[in-house]
Amino acid sequence: MAPVRITTAGTIVRVTLLFLMPKFFALVPAAGSGARMAAARPKQYLTLAGKPLLYHTLKQLCAGADIERVFVVLAAGDDFYAQQDWQPFAGKLEPLYCGGATRAASVFNGLLAVRDLVAADDWVLVHDAVRPCLPAAALERLITTLRDDAAGGLLALPVVDTIKRADGEGRVAQTESRDALWQAQTPQMFRYRVLLEALRAIDPVAATDEASAIERMGMRPRLVMGDTRNLKVTYPHDLELAALILKSMENV
Repeated sequence: MAPVRITTAGTIVRVTLLFLMPKFFALVPAAGSGARMAAARPKQYLTLAGKPLLYHTLKQLCAGADIERVFVVLAAGDDFYAQQDWQPFAGKLEPLYCGGATRAASVFNGLLAVRDLVAADDWVLVHDAVRPCLPAAALERLITTLRDDAAGGLLALPVVDTIKRADGEGRVAQTESRDALWQAQTPQMFRYRVLLEALRAIDPVAATDEASAIERMGMRPRLVMGDTRNLKVTYPHDLELAALILKSMENV
């Protein structure tokens, strides 16, 4: 930071003001099994464009210039991670073998594991392990928009499809208004201490994402425009779409 000049009786005194600027860390819960894929290995390790799906997710985050370090939270008995080559991310990527039974539990355990490395006011960007196509522009937009925000927030997209509510027999009960509805994405970005306390205060099964835990504290996370390419791989055919997206991003 450039020094500040203070003039007193014609004398210029150069004073360097030292501010503790908050840092940005990414945390990726990757302890799940991905049961809906019905695969022989956890979803995050399925092959995508010649690499494990998780590799692409971590690559996008490690490429972020603002991100200090990327923590990936793994199951205690994870035997797949060590079989991969993570050397391209050496010095920025750190595995944490403390995953929990739910996403919220994995995030909470990960936050506890890094408590000596992350300050209370530092930002933590929690990103799904199976969102391998996060565009750099979307990541930058999230950080730029929220770096001075009081609550933090998340990437999201306005709902564009017609929404139907089903009855108990698989038929339409009614059509819902999509006005003011947004589809949550990740990363979701909140201050370390705030997120830790928000997750500590709730049932880890009840929190489907970090924003919902923050909302329960009475805070209002900001919605930041996401990107349709930021796909969450859930079903087998999503891998094909993700491969096409990654290829298109390489050609940009």
